[in-house]
Amino acid sequence: MSATAETIGRDSIAATYETIRPHIRRTPVVATDGTAFGLEALPLVFKLELLQHAGSFKTRGAFANLLLREVPKAGIVAASGGNHGAAAAYAAMKRGVKAKIFVPSISSPAKIARIRSYGADLDVGGERYAEALAASEAYRQATGALGVHAFDQRETMLGTGTIGLELDEQARDIDTLLVAVGGGGLIGGIAAWYAGRIKVIGVEPEAAPTLTEALAAGKPVDAPAGGIAADSLAPKRIGELVFPIARQHVARVVLVTDEAIRAAQRALWESLRIVAEPGGAAAFSALLSRRYVPAAGERVGIMVSGGNTTAVDFER
Repeated sequence: MSATAETIGRDSIAATYETIRPHIRRTPVVATDGTAFGLEALPLVFKLELLQHAGSFKTRGAFANLLLREVPKAGIVAASGGNHGAAAAYAAMKRGVKAKIFVPSISSPAKIARIRSYGADLDVGGERYAEALAASEAYRQATGALGVHAFDQRETMLGTGTIGLELDEQARDIDTLLVAVGGGGLIGGIAAWYAGRIKVIGVEPEAAPTLTEALAAGKPVDAPAGGIAADSLAPKRIGELVFPIARQHVARVVLVTDEAIRAAQRALWESLRIVAEPGGAAAFSALLSRRYVPAAGERVGIMVSGGNTTAVDFER
């Protein structure tokens, strides 16, 4: 067993949940049927992490970092496509510590506004997450601030693993869980919790196949970083800590188009009145576009991971 598997597992995730539980929401699930979306009559369970504080699952990892690590007087620093920055800013505000957040210019106006609303010092520059990460690392070295990584950090994945713990209690009978992949912090934490007890399926945009290319190469490698969900699912490469967990516990990875993601956003709004951002709708797009086809009677869970968007009218 790898060192990562030993330190990011069910016991450590459960302990982390007890630590962060007073600071996060236990997000609800919605059970429905595939016929609501023109699919077969299969049971579906949506885990609505878009209802988490700061609008995405990232808040769990942010609080795990601030509560499990020592925060210096210089505060924290984070790089983000947007959601992690909002989560880190929110957690810092609640804990009364300084936060410096770096985001690229592709970050959506909704995410930028949310970060600013939490009082963080925000720097918008560069085109992609990798540039924001480099700027945040330079700031960390210059100031001594605590770096809170968006995905490739033990505490971050312990936080995301608590989603698996909750969902395990809320929907014990699911056979499969569809999870969007960017840097892999979400799927890494969840896969570590389930540890093969259900099928965990990764869903990536065709324009940002980070885990797909890493699995093909046998290690994390640089991948394209574009597409409609680039502000949440395009960090250039999968995390080093994430990769061994994904290789061991993720059943497979499927790729989806930008058009499929847009269609999933519309379908979630039209059928359930759920307003998901592109990255938040990506997991569902695999089912809707039939890039993932369940077996007869398969019970499917779907992560709706974020809702930080201003695009609420999908009926135009």
